[in-house]
Amino acid sequence: MPDRRSLTLSQGEVIKTHFFVMTLAWSRHQYAEIVRDQKIETWLGCHRRAFEFFGGVPARVIIDNPKCAITKACYHDPVVQRSYAEFAESYGFLVSPCPPRDPQKKGRVEAGVKYIKNNFMPLRDFRSLRDANDQLLDWVMSMAGNRIHGTTKEQPLAMFVETEKHVLRSLPDVPLELAVWAKVKLHGNCHVEFRRCYYSAPHRLVRQTLWLRATETTVQIFHDNELVAIHSRLSRPGSKATVQEHQPPEAQAYIMHDPQWCLAQAEKVGLACRECIDALFSHKVLDNLRAAQGTLQLKKKYGAKRLEAACRRALDHHDPRYNTVKRILEKGLDVLPRPVFHEEVKEVYRGKSKYCRELRGILQ
Repeated sequence: MPDRRSLTLSQGEVIKTHFFVMTLAWSRHQYAEIVRDQKIETWLGCHRRAFEFFGGVPARVIIDNPKCAITKACYHDPVVQRSYAEFAESYGFLVSPCPPRDPQKKGRVEAGVKYIKNNFMPLRDFRSLRDANDQLLDWVMSMAGNRIHGTTKEQPLAMFVETEKHVLRSLPDVPLELAVWAKVKLHGNCHVEFRRCYYSAPHRLVRQTLWLRATETTVQIFHDNELVAIHSRLSRPGSKATVQEHQPPEAQAYIMHDPQWCLAQAEKVGLACRECIDALFSHKVLDNLRAAQGTLQLKKKYGAKRLEAACRRALDHHDPRYNTVKRILEKGLDVLPRPVFHEEVKEVYRGKSKYCRELRGILQ
């Protein structure tokens, strides 16, 4: 996809497009397609459709150095993008990148692109991108395929049918599923991001770089060639695929230990503990799930009996909070006798004051 061009549709909409052109070296017969982007999946899809168009696979594919195919352009040691390398291995062809800054080594495909731009694009109207590709395919099979090529002095389509078609490698019986590989980083929330969607991986790998392999239906995550997670492919931006076991223990506890679980555990401790947890969940503003979980966790350190006594003392002081119960246990106040609250109030506070006047209502 070496060339970018704006495509004007019949409704007046202008869209940015790219040409993908694959030209066979012997016959000069070509496959061409107009696409919207240069993403890896677009690049692989164009290859597959080109091979299906020719009815076979060439032994070697000479390409320019787009980022979707070559991650490091170099004269001696180019690096092939992992997705493209897997695709080439599956179809059984060799990738031969053009040397960088040497346009003479890619003349056939460059000439094919220029020929399409100058002979197909002018004075054409397109209703949509699909209509543009339909017209392009008809043009390739008629005008372009039956012209007398300037170099071979033969018709490309005739040379292809008579000779080159029979030396191409056979296509696989079942079309291969296209897969895109990407390096991703596992964030602190135990999720990686791919195409604006999020997928979970084990929390032990947080902050590490992983490999993600995405097909049309699944997403696989690898660490040192070991499969550590697999999810169904998401399409809606912002959506999450989360496996509970991938979360750290404290996050799993928060999810699993819901209010119903907390109340059931509090009943096993005692009535005061149940009242304390009820009071936390009845708060009109705060979500006290963590406070309830923390209160019940104190049982492991201090035991059920002391926790029950601490909850009773917190209730006596009308302060059934996690920090209150924790301080009572830390200071050993739960073992002290319960405070006595006298309900009777002395006469001096219940009687009339010396200078108090009685108010009388006036009815009219």
